[in-house]
Amino acid sequence: MPVRLHLHLLSDSTGETLENIAKAALAQYDDVETVRHFWPMVRTEAHLDRILQEIAQNPGLVIYTLVNAATRRALEQRCRSLGLPMVAPLDPVTDALSDLLGQQAKARPGRQHVLDAAYFARVDAIQFTIAHDDGIAWEEWEDADIVLAGVSRSSKTPTSIYLANRGYKVANIPIVVESPPPTTLYRLKNPLVVGLTTSADRLIQVRRNRLLSLNQAPETAYVDQEAVARELAFARRMFADNGWPVIDVTRRSIEETAAAIISLVNERRGEGSRDAE
Repeated sequence: MPVRLHLHLLSDSTGETLENIAKAALAQYDDVETVRHFWPMVRTEAHLDRILQEIAQNPGLVIYTLVNAATRRALEQRCRSLGLPMVAPLDPVTDALSDLLGQQAKARPGRQHVLDAAYFARVDAIQFTIAHDDGIAWEEWEDADIVLAGVSRSSKTPTSIYLANRGYKVANIPIVVESPPPTTLYRLKNPLVVGLTTSADRLIQVRRNRLLSLNQAPETAYVDQEAVARELAFARRMFADNGWPVIDVTRRSIEETAAAIISLVNERRGEGSRDAE
């Protein structure tokens, strides 16, 4: 039977960091039914008092990122009195940095969300990526950081959006046997062109699910085994002929594919090692 766990996430900012930490940790366990209680923007003891009442009624693990000393102390004291386990996951990193840098951390909630130049660059990247999805506005591809090429349903769009959230301007182009891409694709200098490929069986499965979601006929050339194999072979030849790096997304998550692409970009810039197939 699944283990039922109440998980309380308290943050004095948006709580995005906590959610990612909790998600990564929980992925290591099977048969856990998690009830998440999410408490962002906790910045006053009055707000904390209301939350503690809920925690007392649903005891479980408390994970927190609170920089205000008084609020943090009140939470820790109450958790101890209730006998609840608590974890401040950023403390070891902050302590290590303080030791290395010889200075105390600034107790500023949500400092990572300051509207700095990197934030606006990320917004620009997202806008660019949305405007250059699925082969649109190919005349502006030279302004991209990355161009993804691949057959239909090879994860180009979700990977592009993920990379955009990391600050990369991304365009993507579907490779279609009957409709060759614009010749601009072969003359690009600034962006890194990356080919995405996958296994025929996996691609057919994804395409069938797509057709079913659209209430369309599930048996078409779009999912025909031989036709799909020809599509993939055509794309692979194009990638090889142009010397583009290729990533097989068959067993990769979007995050893993994006990490491999970023590694390629860093290698091209002389900043890292290659991590792609």
